Amino acid sequence: MRIDRIRITDFRNIASLELALCPGANVIYGDNGQGKTNFIEAVWMCTGAKSFRGAKDAQLVRFGAPQAAVEAGFYAAGREQKALLTIEKRRAAALNEVPLKSAAELAGQFCAVVFSPAHLTLVKNGPQEKRRFIDTSICQIKPKYIHVLNQYTRVLDQRNRLLKDIMYETSLFDTLDIWDARLAAYGAVVIKTRATFLERLAPCAQEIYGGLAGGREKFGARYAPSLAVDPGASMSEIEQRALEDLRVHRGEDIRTRMTGAGPHRDDIDLTLDGQSARAFGSQGQQRSCVLALKLAECELIRETLGEYPVVLLDDVMSELDAARRDYLLNHLQGRQIIMTSCDGGDFKGLSSGVSVRIEGGRAAASSSHGVDSVKEQEE
Repeated sequence: MRIDRIRITDFRNIASLELALCPGANVIYGDNGQGKTNFIEAVWMCTGAKSFRGAKDAQLVRFGAPQAAVEAGFYAAGREQKALLTIEKRRAAALNEVPLKSAAELAGQFCAVVFSPAHLTLVKNGPQEKRRFIDTSICQIKPKYIHVLNQYTRVLDQRNRLLKDIMYETSLFDTLDIWDARLAAYGAVVIKTRATFLERLAPCAQEIYGGLAGGREKFGARYAPSLAVDPGASMSEIEQRALEDLRVHRGEDIRTRMTGAGPHRDDIDLTLDGQSARAFGSQGQQRSCVLALKLAECELIRETLGEYPVVLLDDVMSELDAARRDYLLNHLQGRQIIMTSCDGGDFKGLSSGVSVRIEGGRAAASSSHGVDSVKEQEE
């Protein structure tokens, strides 16, 4: 899988930018605040996911512009394809000139894995970041999972509203049975899908972490449900146990007016030699944990779809020591990489590719090694 060309219009500080990319390494470099991360973000949006920086859609539109647009020509599933994403207050998308019902339908069509220093929150912060990571990863290889997540969220919202209303209208109590059953059914699918994905991801991440860290410690990742369920059980067993647990805690949920347990509260335990990576890992170890998870995600996408995703590295090299940098570059040889750097020096050591300097959201200069790459579009 590769992205061959991209045209970005009125996206954050990028007024108009068009680039042709090479199948190998593409280095986007320049001073801070010039638009390097915005470029990476624009590419990422073509996966159908939301901003990896947590921005709302409306925040992605350049100040004063009516809308933002990202058009990408890419190669996937054995053929040339084209994705168009437009952003106003909400996103709209088309694939191969056919409008989609939602931008999320781009999931699984164009796949990418992104890693930036901000992703250290995967280890440093609470469970929400880890749930977002695993759900986004699954959606790229199982796009129908998006529907399950949306349905679970919808039913959860309905149950929480009901918990609030019961305080004032006790006759609604019996309707909890209906919403509990639906929540347990969708929740079981979410739990089982996440746990199965993590069972595949963890051994691969463990091996990659060993390469990054030189085998000094052992990395582990385990799904930790908030309900009293065994994620290794069958789907029907998980559903039944989840339903029982919801009923046991019903009184507490009514008192707090919210559903206290379920996939929306689940966690992923990340460990180094059996100890919490969050509590005991150094900054370098935590960075290696996240990088191992991201690279393992690449491998699972390849195993499932038959081709590697595009790898997006935002200011990553400057954060790694020489040994980890060498391991990463060797590991990514033969794949398409789009990476940002302040000075372009991170391009050294890569066999072939192109580097583009960004100033004020525009391509100011470019150089290539065997590949023609850049076209700047003036306003």
